[in-house]
Amino acid sequence: MTFSSLTATTLRPALALLGLGLGLASCQADIDAPAASAGPLDFTSYVAVGNSLTSGYSDGGLYNEAQAASYPAILAQQFGATGKGPASFVQPAFSDAKKDGSGYIKLQVVNGALAPVQPSAANQFLGEQVAFTGATLAASGQPQLEAYTGAQPDNLGVPGVSVLSSVSALTGGLAPFGVINPFYERLLTAAEKPTKDYVTYIGQKTPTFFTCWMGSNDVLTYATAGGVVSPLNPFGGLTDTTSFGTGYRAILTTITKNGTVKGAVANIPNVAGVPYFTTVTVAAVAAAFKAANAASPGVFIQTSNATTPVRLATSADLLTLTAQAVVATGAGSTPTNPLPNQYVLDATELAAVQARTTQLNAIITKTALRFKVPVVDMNAYFTTVSNQGITTNAVNNSVAFVTGNIFSLDGIHFTPHGYAIIANEWIRVINNYYGSTIPSADPNNYRAVLFP
Repeated sequence: MTFSSLTATTLRPALALLGLGLGLASCQADIDAPAASAGPLDFTSYVAVGNSLTSGYSDGGLYNEAQAASYPAILAQQFGATGKGPASFVQPAFSDAKKDGSGYIKLQVVNGALAPVQPSAANQFLGEQVAFTGATLAASGQPQLEAYTGAQPDNLGVPGVSVLSSVSALTGGLAPFGVINPFYERLLTAAEKPTKDYVTYIGQKTPTFFTCWMGSNDVLTYATAGGVVSPLNPFGGLTDTTSFGTGYRAILTTITKNGTVKGAVANIPNVAGVPYFTTVTVAAVAAAFKAANAASPGVFIQTSNATTPVRLATSADLLTLTAQAVVATGAGSTPTNPLPNQYVLDATELAAVQARTTQLNAIITKTALRFKVPVVDMNAYFTTVSNQGITTNAVNNSVAFVTGNIFSLDGIHFTPHGYAIIANEWIRVINNYYGSTIPSADPNNYRAVLFP
């Protein structure tokens, strides 16, 4: 994908954008800004390693428009301003006829009100040009996606990949990632699917500079499933620290070519700060139950605790964004009809997720020091953004669902606007560490949530 496909015009559909006065938000060049320079870096072969956050996944799906606004694509564009950027930055796009890939959530008018609507066969995928083949992956039951047939991408982000699932030596008898994950399966040949792990795949590239944002799925998959590990996903638990350390070192050893390639890594954000866990609150659901029944004592939830499998929720428990639909049916209103466990990250599960996040982030920091690359502290960054918001050229942004501009309609991944904000944090850290002067992107050139 060339830079011409990453222009602001391409990324600004002619639809209303919430909270973004884009027509008035263009920024004037700073005459005091230093000239763009790569410093000691060479970006001519830039490679991005990571999961869905790297791939450009947005609104609950992977599709061409969002891929074009992934933070690595934005970084590649900004690296180009230094004169040492890549001539092109290849992403594993879907064919033009199936540009909407796995499909994505849209805001639509439902019963007179705007609501996020998930594409499915039942609603004809909201008219999207999806890339399902009609087959399923036997090992996981996931729908197969159109195969990618181009040159190996420069954006190697694979939705769902974790450090644990990246290294076949760590997985023991677990299913190879290439036969259970449709986003990775589509990148491999038939012979590679049961044999080639992610570390081997990224080792096929020879970068001059890399970014790596791995580790989120080693806690996030467990968290977003309410602490319930699906038997169809053998990598759905909290990754142990020993396996994580071994896997993360293997990833950096491979992508740095044994420490000879410069780059940057990012750590794992606090999952509790994303709209997926902050939008549907215990207090709001309890108030709704109280309004319907004055005698309602609150919200009843299932927990993973065998001693108290059902109890009243407290403010320390987090309800998922997806809980909204089942709450509407009355789930959680009585102890005999509690909110199912998969819709609740209870206080005990949350504590386990946060403790493991801290442990894994310590491993990331230690490994980055060993390979002499900087850490983009996304954990601290998003804690600040969650508490204070962030302003981009006079536009206020927050982590609020729909209205905050940063997060997309799945409540976990970013909008193109959010990915541009993320790209700028990468740029800030890279500049500070290496003495480069890579110019920042203007997030206001990229859309937030689309409205019908």
